[in-house]
Amino acid sequence: MSEIFVIYDGQCQLCKNSITWVSKKLVITPLDFHTAELSRFGLSLEQCSREVFVITDQGQFIGAGGVALLLNRRGNKVLSTLITFSGPIARSGYKWVASHRNSLPVKILSRLLRG
Repeated sequence: MSEIFVIYDGQCQLCKNSITWVSKKLVITPLDFHTAELSRFGLSLEQCSREVFVITDQGQFIGAGGVALLLNRRGNKVLSTLITFSGPIARSGYKWVASHRNSLPVKILSRLLRG
């Protein structure tokens, strides 16, 4: 299997906990967008400040699509399928979480991922 790069916000607690949780069952190369060489992937700080980018030899997967890919590869196929087939709902949910990182629901999710 090819290398999986995950470009994420290394200053976000939910993001860091998510990377740790995914890494327990999937080999990934996490890159904090604040310090990563984004030009290597043709990305900008502005793009990466809005959404996670998952890059494999099959392409770039952004936001909810990236989350779905990671869940699938991690073995969480049902949740991955739900995210994939819910389309606009999943994308809206992802954007809500990304813009409400300090809300109680997001803090609870972050703690659950921390285990």
